[in-house]
Amino acid sequence: MAPSLLDLAPVVPVVVIEDASDAVPLARALVAGGLPAIEVTLRTPVALDAIRAIAREVPEAVVGAGTVITPDQVTETVAAGARFLVSPGWTDVLLEAMQASGVPFLPGVSTTSEVVTLLERGVTEMKFFPAEAAGGTAYLRSLAGPLPQARFCPTGGIGPANAPDYLALPNVGCVGGTWMLPADAIAARDWGRVEALAREAAGLKTLRTQV
Repeated sequence: MAPSLLDLAPVVPVVVIEDASDAVPLARALVAGGLPAIEVTLRTPVALDAIRAIAREVPEAVVGAGTVITPDQVTETVAAGARFLVSPGWTDVLLEAMQASGVPFLPGVSTTSEVVTLLERGVTEMKFFPAEAAGGTAYLRSLAGPLPQARFCPTGGIGPANAPDYLALPNVGCVGGTWMLPADAIAARDWGRVEALAREAAGLKTLRTQV
């Protein structure tokens, strides 16, 4: 059985690509640093082109699409080569489209009721967003007891200082973040720096603590 998306690496880089020509060298730097799962967000006009380029030229990357909010985006991103989908939230229509896509997906949740509703529908892996604003590690820790079957990728306000606290939780498989992609490094196309920061992020170990 293929490994869960949540178990590929401790951190999923959340990538906003402004220039499509940056997609391939950026993905190669992240993979070389030990972060193969790469979420390309649909926040720029070149996002689909970036996903296509990474899927075609960096086969060792597991490229996915983020900020997926419509069924059309599900179809377009999977056709472009996305191997997983991430949404900031979900609706019945969007969930049905993601379930029919044939690729793994992480629907976004921020409340207990949303988690329970997804569990009812057979979904056990979710994005917790916006993580810090929605209650952070204290909130997720409180869910672990009554809802141990739910696993999360928290994203939003997470950096190298607090990522280990999230990764220590038993119901967190990985975290999403952007700190290995500083704007000045991207602007300078300093892929060596991106690789070094990715390697540091990949080195974060999950430390199981008593909750």
